[in-house]
Amino acid sequence: MEWTNPSASCVCSESAGYSKPRRVDPLNILATLSRRGVQLYSIGAKESRAHLAPAINEIAQKPNMKLKIKPKEACAWDLVSLGEVMLRLDPGDERISTTRHFRAWEGGGEYNVARGLRRCFGMDTAIVTALADNPVGRLVEDLMLQGGVSQKYVRWMPFDGVGRNVRNGLNFTERGFGIRAPLGCSDRGHTAVSQMKPGDVDWDQIFSKEGARWFHTGGIFCALSKTTPLVAQEAMEAARRAGTVVSYDLNYRPSLWKSIGGKAKAQEVNRRLAPLIDVMLGNEEDFTAALGFPVSGLDEQHSKLDTTGFKQMIETVVKEYPTLAVIATTLRHAKTSTLNDWGALCYYDGGFHQAPVRENLEIYDRVGGGDSFASGLIYGFLSGMDPQWSVECGAAHGALAMTTPGDTTMATLAEVLQAMTSRTARIER
Repeated sequence: MEWTNPSASCVCSESAGYSKPRRVDPLNILATLSRRGVQLYSIGAKESRAHLAPAINEIAQKPNMKLKIKPKEACAWDLVSLGEVMLRLDPGDERISTTRHFRAWEGGGEYNVARGLRRCFGMDTAIVTALADNPVGRLVEDLMLQGGVSQKYVRWMPFDGVGRNVRNGLNFTERGFGIRAPLGCSDRGHTAVSQMKPGDVDWDQIFSKEGARWFHTGGIFCALSKTTPLVAQEAMEAARRAGTVVSYDLNYRPSLWKSIGGKAKAQEVNRRLAPLIDVMLGNEEDFTAALGFPVSGLDEQHSKLDTTGFKQMIETVVKEYPTLAVIATTLRHAKTSTLNDWGALCYYDGGFHQAPVRENLEIYDRVGGGDSFASGLIYGFLSGMDPQWSVECGAAHGALAMTTPGDTTMATLAEVLQAMTSRTARIER
């Protein structure tokens, strides 16, 4: 399969019965649930969602919406992600190079979004990935089972005994502290998922027959090999044919692109995929490094979170790629590893929506914060909320996810709603 120009005719059907957004105050949701005698802290994510939906319907308004999302009744999946799931080895408070103990987690940029939507927000999600069939792969499987993301589309590749041909990715990550920055060391060459190629997955079965409301992938998956961008393109085209929303997190990682062309190659790949994307996500540096759009007034340390330059950059991106319905970026000024200013900005239908900046946010483990922002933002749109609510939900969820170890969220839906309305952390008991 070779690169092709994405078809401009791949648009959602007007007759598919798409959801429309609602403007809802998180405090009103909590108050409505309280009147109903529901305490979200005491029940699971799936049950939380069942109680939340009627509470939202009770108080919601319904303006028009540019982003067309299929109703849940027509789909098996709220979201399907495509990406690598690695074994994260965490030295805790120690260093990778000196520790004698590692804690194991599962994680991956695209997978983390699916897990956040399932674990915190109670949505039905699945991961398309590949693993080498050995004990390390089965450990990753066991860790994924706790997160609840469906493994129906996991491809198990025969293991050759030593990993000459196929293996599972390892991600050594230390969280940093104070002036010591976080550090990642990936060991992921020749992994099973990097060998995926067009034709390996029946995307029409997933998007058209079973049905998926949202498809998510990103720049990490596309950097794994020469064939993974082609797989992403194939999946995006099938998703658009089926009227599934496509999101893409630029997620630029210098280490992944270093030996295959660096920023220039990343920009080439991402620009080819951009016309197929409905929702583009990134952080304060991704749009420059991974897409080639500079942000005026931004220094190398990203010490100023003035949104003026970001808005100008986003407007330029929209002119270049008019098919984009949503562009969202996190805004982080890392004063130290443990003290960050954290915010987010979302472009939607010609307007900008900004989450309040959390100044001096205390960070326990920043890895996965952007992925948790993405899952909260996507949850808002999938639930029919408006862009302002959605970006605030994403920022709150990302902030909470960075208070616990590991790539993936440990936050509850109630905690996210509370964080959207409060700047304090009074004890709940």
